Amino acid sequence: MTTTSATEPWTYVIDEKGNAEVNCFFEPHTSTWQYLISDPTTSQAVLVDTVLDYDPASGTVTTKSADRLLAFIEKKNLNILHHLTAAQYLKSKLPGDVPVQSNFAPVYGLERNAFEKTFDVLLKDDEEFPVGNLTCRVIHLPGHTPDHIGYVVGKAVFTGDSIFLPDVGSARVDFPGGDAKQLYASMNRLLSLPEDYKLFVGHDYPSGRNYDCVTTVGEQRKLNKHGKVGTTEEAFIDFRKKRDDTLGAPRLLHPSLQVNIRAGKLPPADAEGRVWMKIPVRSSIGI
Repeated sequence: MTTTSATEPWTYVIDEKGNAEVNCFFEPHTSTWQYLISDPTTSQAVLVDTVLDYDPASGTVTTKSADRLLAFIEKKNLNILHHLTAAQYLKSKLPGDVPVQSNFAPVYGLERNAFEKTFDVLLKDDEEFPVGNLTCRVIHLPGHTPDHIGYVVGKAVFTGDSIFLPDVGSARVDFPGGDAKQLYASMNRLLSLPEDYKLFVGHDYPSGRNYDCVTTVGEQRKLNKHGKVGTTEEAFIDFRKKRDDTLGAPRLLHPSLQVNIRAGKLPPADAEGRVWMKIPVRSSIGI
């Protein structure tokens, strides 16, 4: 790993021949890792899990995080071929009723046409696509949400919200369509990879250490606090349910879901040009 300053991304070489590189950008307000994967021989690249900045107090959307990526891309003279988010898998399920319509649409009162013509490219489990001379493979990792996917590039895996660093463990499953049994299977799918494969996580929530973004399959097998080798499905499901029952909703849960399911687009404006985020409210009293 190399890094040049506090404002520069961390850089890893993820190909034994030096033909693939990943630059890791941390967004502290959402504890999100954004990744720029590139082929130095062709200068072609792909972006994974990019952040659109949002201040819920003022209702302001800004592009500070994206502008940081753009400046680095311009500096490196890279050609971006793809912008990937875990929401890609959602569109592959349309026009059926799962998982978008059955899990997300009712929460926010959305109609079917809210998801039409949303994504440019639809990717399926184990589907491959090129980035220069690199090959990227899609890996379906449901559990946190039913749509969740990761990407395998050589010996590097970008895991999104599935497995986290060993001392953090695993993603929560109390989102619409989340399922602890599916997450257990997804984690074990990752742990079945060769032990020298690097796992780049979607978020990090450290306690008593600095932020980090990468571990290995071997380390996860031995040390993951929620799902190391020997953890039974029953024990994992029981832990995950009890743990999630103690967690409050993430600060940006509702705005982020409404943007993610539209492939990064804001909801349509009303007749006066205003854009609204919907927040579902539950009450035990009749007022």
